[in-house]
Amino acid sequence: MMRWRAISHRRHHHHASSPRRAPSGFVFVYVGQERKRFVIPARFLNLPVFAGLLKETEEVFGLRCSGGLLLPCEVAFFSNIVKHLEKDEHKYGKLSLEDFVNMVSDLASDSCCKEGIVAFTPLLQKARV
Repeated sequence: MMRWRAISHRRHHHHASSPRRAPSGFVFVYVGQERKRFVIPARFLNLPVFAGLLKETEEVFGLRCSGGLLLPCEVAFFSNIVKHLEKDEHKYGKLSLEDFVNMVSDLASDSCCKEGIVAFTPLLQKARV
């Protein structure tokens, strides 16, 4: 468990030194307009929240695929999903995309600063994958 947490927290950039392949059992996903790269356990793709994200991805980009998995949502929102799954996959792994959006919205309304918590926004309609 500590291994994939360490891997998922690494910051990757598109430099020659970045690995081209994800470690065994992990996948690269690229998030947001800036295409921030995350390394997540492949099993996450079977969770309801990822089913929702993949459905949104299909609606934005269609079924074409070349390269990594590109998710059209805010980096902060995706980071929040990963953070909760790392904290307690058994508890949060059952939540749908809508459940996460509601949870983040509730957290935002409870905080004094609602800025910076943006739920799910299709950002990359014209991007090539």
